[in-house]
Amino acid sequence: MPAPGVCMNIVNARHMKDGRGTRDNPERFLNQDFEQLKQYCLFKRLRYIDDMFPPDRRSIGEGILSPSDLKQVVWLRPAKIVPNPYFEVDGISRFDFGQGMVGNCWFLASIGALTFQTDILQQVVPLDQKFDENYCGLFHFRFWRFGSWVDVVIDDKLPTVDGRLIFVRSKNPAEFWPALLEKAYAKVCGSYADMSAGTPAEALTDFTGGVHMCINLQNPPPDLWELMFRAGKSKSLMGCGTPQGETSANTVLPNGLVQGHAYTVTGLKQMMSRGQLVNLVRLWNPWGRGEWKGDWSDGSPLWQTVSPEDREMCLAVIDDGEFWMTLETFTKTFSDLDICCLCPDFIDGSSSCHWKTSFYEGRWVAGRTAGGCMNNPGSFWTNPQYRVRIEELLEECSEGHEEKNMLVSLMQKPDKRNRRLVKSLHIGLAVFEVTEEYKAQRGKFDASFFSKNNPVAQTKTYMNAREVMEFLLLKPGEYLIVPSTFSPNETASFILTILSKSETHVHENSGAHDHEHEEAEEPMHIENGEDIEDKRMLFRQYCDKDDEVNAEQLQKLLNENFLKGDLQSGGFSTDACRSMVALMDTSSRPSGKLNVDEFVRLWNKIVIYKDIFFRIDVSQTGTLSLSELRNASIAAGKRISDNMLNLMALRYGASSGHMSLESFISLILRFDCMSAIYRQLSDGMNISLREPEWMYLTMYT
Repeated sequence: MPAPGVCMNIVNARHMKDGRGTRDNPERFLNQDFEQLKQYCLFKRLRYIDDMFPPDRRSIGEGILSPSDLKQVVWLRPAKIVPNPYFEVDGISRFDFGQGMVGNCWFLASIGALTFQTDILQQVVPLDQKFDENYCGLFHFRFWRFGSWVDVVIDDKLPTVDGRLIFVRSKNPAEFWPALLEKAYAKVCGSYADMSAGTPAEALTDFTGGVHMCINLQNPPPDLWELMFRAGKSKSLMGCGTPQGETSANTVLPNGLVQGHAYTVTGLKQMMSRGQLVNLVRLWNPWGRGEWKGDWSDGSPLWQTVSPEDREMCLAVIDDGEFWMTLETFTKTFSDLDICCLCPDFIDGSSSCHWKTSFYEGRWVAGRTAGGCMNNPGSFWTNPQYRVRIEELLEECSEGHEEKNMLVSLMQKPDKRNRRLVKSLHIGLAVFEVTEEYKAQRGKFDASFFSKNNPVAQTKTYMNAREVMEFLLLKPGEYLIVPSTFSPNETASFILTILSKSETHVHENSGAHDHEHEEAEEPMHIENGEDIEDKRMLFRQYCDKDDEVNAEQLQKLLNENFLKGDLQSGGFSTDACRSMVALMDTSSRPSGKLNVDEFVRLWNKIVIYKDIFFRIDVSQTGTLSLSELRNASIAAGKRISDNMLNLMALRYGASSGHMSLESFISLILRFDCMSAIYRQLSDGMNISLREPEWMYLTMYT
């Protein structure tokens, strides 16, 4: 039986702290261990078949092949396709392959860029894989996926029709690294069909785990050539795309370019032509054929105006999909340029200044932490908040101090494995300076802060994109970063990455720093002796002969005397009362009952919680909207993180988005008691339990 997701979240967070998910220690995708599987197959003399990405129509997916074509597909291992297969032949090159029947030019264009950077290539494509005596039909590749490097295992059964590969294929039929790499990426996307349509930025990021920068070529920066030149020198990967035509079809224009198509930037060259300096960009079509036909194309007479050395170095008159054009033509004919690298040094050309990275995972949850953009002043404050303190600029970064010193990236993280099923939202972020009057405040800033302060930087437009980013120039001080969706009440996960030239300290601004909650001031409840005696008399009306009440007796007592006319959901359930008994039972050997003192203590607590509930329920509906839950928790003396708030609402809230009085009392009572248990059993920082102790504690409380 798999562990619950909340447990896996803790395990995954611990793995990240231990270095799991890094380039050198990737996570096992779908928990498949390459080395263990390989040793098992070699010992058993088996050819591996991957049951997590089986060789059948489910892995191909829907929409890219007709039913009749699907019936013809046969999954074959390379040795059944050619007599002597090889993983790679004479090294790895962009000219090794061409696109197949799936519309993944964006992915293949990114592979073209990957082949230029040997270090990055070997991280993604382990080159020690061969069809030798240790071959067992098993291969693996590595990708960066939404915050973690993952090692992806596949078998080598490939889809064919009439013995020919139907997706990416090598120009040398005996070479199989492109087809196997494509299959591994199809697995992380969900299927081959899930790879259809995309932008190079997605795969470039997944190949590097680095910084992505998108440049709109319709409004390019004045230093575009210098920026591209620096990127080329700093081990960056570059891809670009042409504008979409009237339809989604990849129509070939008279000039040879393909509409709505991804290309790779493979080179830059500055040369003299007719006495003038010309900036040329080299591009490659992942179809492996089809080239630009205008100025500086393979057959252009302009090549006769350059030196023989430049012509010999750059010109190759062959239809291999690669061609040259001027930077001016490039900006006019292509729509955007994606640059991805391990570090943003290329932006200002500084190699002495090392950028520092902070990384956070968060979540917008409808009704609780999904407040929408600033057009929604009443709810914007409920979005996740990240508080940043920027120190003085590091000495080695002081040159060019007017340059932008911070990069903030916001990436949507899908909740579904299948890429085509992921709902992409319009996302953006805003940055506020924390003024003096708020610097001492702890916990989430409420609506009053945002009514008094305008952002010092923000996303110009909310984009329906996997990732948005902003480059900022921020002086030393304290800031608040608020990521949000455009519309309120949209549920999604995200990754916030902050890169800075300065020493930077960041924490989630939800009232929980390293711990999931902070104790606020406990509400006071003062009573006199008569109050206590009244409760004791009430208790005696329901207790048994041993002066104790069990869960059923407590349920009757509370529903008849405490809730009275305040019922919204049928009163306290038997299960809720069993939980109350377990939480308030202070006897060393649990009895499943409460004595009179334990009952009085319970009654005092729930009276406080009831009072808080109705003070927060300003609409007097008899329920709390889930957006009011944080205020009610704070009033009950509990400062909680966004993650904890989301879990509470999921566990105790109704599907209608509201919470009854009974549920609120059960929630806060459990929260209070479990906090007390932690404080009793921990050393203040950590808790250590043996398995019998853990089971004893959790199975009763």
